[in-house]
Amino acid sequence: MSASVPSLRSWLAAAAVPALLVALAVAPDAVAAQEGHASTDVTFTRDVAPILQENCQVCHQPGAIGPMSLMDYENVRRYARRIARMVEARDMPPYQYDLDVGIQDLREDWRLSEEDIQTIVAWASSGAPEGDPADMPPPVEWPDPAEFRLAERFGEPDIIVRSEPYDVPETGQDRWWRPTVPTGVVEDRCIMAIETKPSVEGRAVAHHANSSFSVDGERAGRLSEYALGKVGEIVPEGACRKIPANADVNFDIHYWPNGVQVDDDQVEVGIWLHPEEYEGTYDQTLTLYFLQGGRGYDIPPHGTLMTQGVHQWDTPVRIDSWQPHGHTRLVAMSIEILRKDGQREMVSMVSNWSALWHHSHIYGEDVAPLLDVGDKVIMTAWYDNTENNRYNPDPDQWVGIGDRTADEMSHAWIAVTHMDEEGIEKVRAERAARLISEQQDDESGPGGSN
Repeated sequence: MSASVPSLRSWLAAAAVPALLVALAVAPDAVAAQEGHASTDVTFTRDVAPILQENCQVCHQPGAIGPMSLMDYENVRRYARRIARMVEARDMPPYQYDLDVGIQDLREDWRLSEEDIQTIVAWASSGAPEGDPADMPPPVEWPDPAEFRLAERFGEPDIIVRSEPYDVPETGQDRWWRPTVPTGVVEDRCIMAIETKPSVEGRAVAHHANSSFSVDGERAGRLSEYALGKVGEIVPEGACRKIPANADVNFDIHYWPNGVQVDDDQVEVGIWLHPEEYEGTYDQTLTLYFLQGGRGYDIPPHGTLMTQGVHQWDTPVRIDSWQPHGHTRLVAMSIEILRKDGQREMVSMVSNWSALWHHSHIYGEDVAPLLDVGDKVIMTAWYDNTENNRYNPDPDQWVGIGDRTADEMSHAWIAVTHMDEEGIEKVRAERAARLISEQQDDESGPGGSN
């Protein structure tokens, strides 16, 4: 889990020609020349269609957010080489998280396996054969794109809070809409999962939609955070992110006019609750943690910048999830632990950041970082305001800190369970016991000793 953070200079040198641009620069016929591993045995119906069903069609279907439908052979064949380039560059499915740095056991991990990637590349390279129609898996019955994605796992939300309607014009400056809406909850309850969902039409213009609680006009904790591409959050078992009794939800919605007029738009927050008797041993909070310089900096035209921040808690904590945030000049972010004995551990690294997709990287049960009092987290972000940044709208502009899409931000959202000494030692003991049990199972399994 340990690694060093790459320097800004070395990282930008490696990123000078992004993988996507390299892939897109390849002439179509050149893909077919990369045939060393291609196999004519790979077919759409038997090998590729199941991968698309499991990983792609949820977005690439009529009425969903994908730019083309990938539901049938004829349509997929048209885009075969493009699909191969995108998956080989790991630009699709869109999940920005480094493969070889830090924790790799993540819940809700969208990344394709290397085997699936090579299957798609081999299929496209061999001419995208259809195969036997009898091998085609039955179509998936996808839920309505307007429904909550987490409903497939948890059922319909226990509570749905809707913002007041707002008209978003086709063009204009960034806009912010901050209505307050009652939850209707009359007693304290613990949250199991949360999903913030713009309307289908509003997905093109809802840049972010943050939400927090208030009681009698006083702030009472964070509910959730949504940014473009994010699905939702799942609170770990045993923790409690609380809805206070008689709470209101305060929305902070950032609309970005993007060529589409959306009238009476509403953002919905679906909340799944634990049973009334569930209390949760420890409180979980979701907080925006600024990096140094996060309140003021300028990136010169054709320039670069690195910001860094350090934070520590006054109790032992478990880091449950980490979500980088920035705009079009952010290109990479990392989070490390600096232990009180001086040791450094890399937790997570995203070196192919895209503001088009935001993910709450949720750590697996046995790898979520545990920090004692005195341990610190180091958060680092890299910015590229040059023409080498494929998402940079204008490298000739000075860029400063600000809330507009044209400005930049420098922070990360981190969900933390606040524990005590007894609690963190109990988690460590449970992890050790599970590890011993798994090792014993491996030894007594096929080929092992009995």
